[in-house]
Amino acid sequence: MAQAIPHTRASGTRPLAVVTGASSGIGYELALLLAQDGFDLVIAADQPDIVTASEALSAAGAKVHSLQTDLATTEGVDKLCGEVERLGRPVEVLCANAGHGLGKGFLDQDFNAARHVVDTNVTGTIYLIHRIGNAMRREGTGRILITGSIAGFMPGSFQAVYNGTKAFIDSFAWALRNELKDTGITITCLMPGPTETEFFQRADLMDTQVGQAEKDDPADVARAGYKAMMSGEGDVVAGWKNRIESAIANVTPAAVLAEQHRKMAEPGSGEG
Repeated sequence: MAQAIPHTRASGTRPLAVVTGASSGIGYELALLLAQDGFDLVIAADQPDIVTASEALSAAGAKVHSLQTDLATTEGVDKLCGEVERLGRPVEVLCANAGHGLGKGFLDQDFNAARHVVDTNVTGTIYLIHRIGNAMRREGTGRILITGSIAGFMPGSFQAVYNGTKAFIDSFAWALRNELKDTGITITCLMPGPTETEFFQRADLMDTQVGQAEKDDPADVARAGYKAMMSGEGDVVAGWKNRIESAIANVTPAAVLAEQHRKMAEPGSGEG
């Protein structure tokens, strides 16, 4: 396991980390790694099982503060930041992991659902980073892990909004890393491929090839991201197959990528 950030606070004080989307999947596994490495936690998700996650993380030795809140809204982010401020402790790690997808053709989607994907994956994420990143800058130290995706490398036919949000996040992470290169704050972008989480059920993608395909273990993905963050790396693509796919995507015409994605994500493509 990677080494935790040295305890720079008063003797005996555990460092504090904030993890979003922590009720299950990659977010939970990131929170577990932090707890095992000596961090206390503030965790948030829009699902009620955040309470169960909190209990399990507490058993790993962390003092855990959990909130069920919609991080697609400024009010939800403000609620999370208010809980952090109430503790009166600096945040040394932020894992901005909350996000979700939406399958089917764009014109067939409910627009409010599509907008919620944008508001969760983009607006809420950058607002949270803006709030906590400014606090880190005042302290002169901090690590931020942003969960992007290899989906950001390709036009996502039948996941057009989701892939578009991840293209934004992947680019945003690198730009922010450059802006903060002399501040003591590191930015790392974790870019998973398809991972065995609730993502595909929530996105209504279970009748597609990608929904039915074998996927990466979220614990393995989290370990790759955690190691990269603690080492101060700029990004990490989790899994060797995903690294190959992302390299190929960088030299493949967009029209070809869109057609390839269609075969994976078109409704009914997993049948027969």
